[in-house]
Amino acid sequence: MSELTSSQLDELTALLKSHYREMQREVRAELENSGEQHRIDLLNREPGDSGDESLATALADLNASRFESHIQALADIEAALQRVKSGDYGVCTDCGSEVGYARLKAYPTAKRCIVCQEKHERLYAQGGRPKL
Repeated sequence: MSELTSSQLDELTALLKSHYREMQREVRAELENSGEQHRIDLLNREPGDSGDESLATALADLNASRFESHIQALADIEAALQRVKSGDYGVCTDCGSEVGYARLKAYPTAKRCIVCQEKHERLYAQGGRPKL
């Protein structure tokens, strides 16, 4: 069980919900912008060189990566809000220790205490593959 006070929990829940709404706005704006940019690209389509094509591909990859990052952030916030509902918010998912108010204030979606997070990052720093 988390040792967060009810006022701390209320504050962190409000922060999570605020971040969620902001992330939703950003995703909506990116979706609207990508559709608008696609129409502009179709209207301005002229024969280009391979450099133009490479730049367009790189920009598309960057936009897809940013969109994927936003979707992951939304999922992390939803998971944190679910932990609030279940009473597990502020409890490390790995060891069961207190995550700590200061850590949650800085990173409201934290699901691990700092010790377990550092261990996790050392083990999975290579794209999800444990280091030897």
